[in-house]
Amino acid sequence: MNIKSINNAVWAKFSEIPDWAMSLLARLSVAGIFWRSGQTKVVGWEISDFTFMLFETEYALPLIPFKTATYMATFAEHFFPLLLVIGLATRLSAGALLIMTLVIQLFVYPASWPDHAIWAVAMLFIMSRGPGGLSIDYFIKTKICDCK
Repeated sequence: MNIKSINNAVWAKFSEIPDWAMSLLARLSVAGIFWRSGQTKVVGWEISDFTFMLFETEYALPLIPFKTATYMATFAEHFFPLLLVIGLATRLSAGALLIMTLVIQLFVYPASWPDHAIWAVAMLFIMSRGPGGLSIDYFIKTKICDCK
């Protein structure tokens, strides 16, 4: 075997990685990022005063009152990651978090574009390829509605 055939064999193995595995990893990764961020905003079941202060100052958005933005972001960072983990409304959840990422990129932390780009790639993969076979969406699609 020569170097070229070894190289081709290695790259051929990478092409065999199943979409369901990549989708699961993308779902769990994005969910982890947003869940951990959401957890920094609450103390128990309450949004912290510090979080409201951040949304009034550092995270201030145009056109959205800071209290509304605080509630929306805290809800989104808990609700959509849960849906991603179980694979329910997966494309919608990834889309919602992608929009949130774009807002963060444009209005809050524009210098963090490398991190946001990685998040966006994972969410775009989920949106384009779907949640994969280890998801409630897949179960509903194949077993309940029979709409393959």
